[in-house]
Amino acid sequence: MNRYEELYRTILLEHDQVFAAQDTAALSAAIEEIAAAGRIFVTGAGREGIAARGFAMRLMHLGKEIHWLWDDTTPGMHGGDLFLAVNGSGCIGHIDYLLDQARTTGVRQLVITGAPHERTPAAADVCLFVPAMVYKGTDPRTIPSVQPMGNLFEQHLFLLFDLMVMLLTERLHETHETMEARHRNIE
Repeated sequence: MNRYEELYRTILLEHDQVFAAQDTAALSAAIEEIAAAGRIFVTGAGREGIAARGFAMRLMHLGKEIHWLWDDTTPGMHGGDLFLAVNGSGCIGHIDYLLDQARTTGVRQLVITGAPHERTPAAADVCLFVPAMVYKGTDPRTIPSVQPMGNLFEQHLFLLFDLMVMLLTERLHETHETMEARHRNIE
């Protein structure tokens, strides 16, 4: 069990370092984009996509109209909407394609990434750089990890998104009760 304790303490330290390195002005800008959006369209791939789906669910609980790209019920995008893409490495081809397509609709674009200088985040209206080691990442400012591939970035998204929800709860004058009232009631 000594190895277990060593690993969890190391992982917690990694997350602490990422939180400490987070640009809070960029975080505030991302939160303002989300708060101002009429409708929000979300996409992401792999484990990053799973974190993005969890974030989308909480944004719905905050009263935002949310759509996951590729779902059959996703409506068309228009000005006043926000396209939120999680693209850790900044160079996932199908997310580049979606951003190119979304740009033609007049939506605002927010990319959350660990590689802000790659094509996808560089073309977005707003980029939130999460300074955690990401799979195939290229930014030297990211916090290194003992974990494989993009684990640190993917895990950190869950923590950061939950923190963002807490900040948005205050910003949007929501409460735990108003959020719970929007929770699915048929389970």
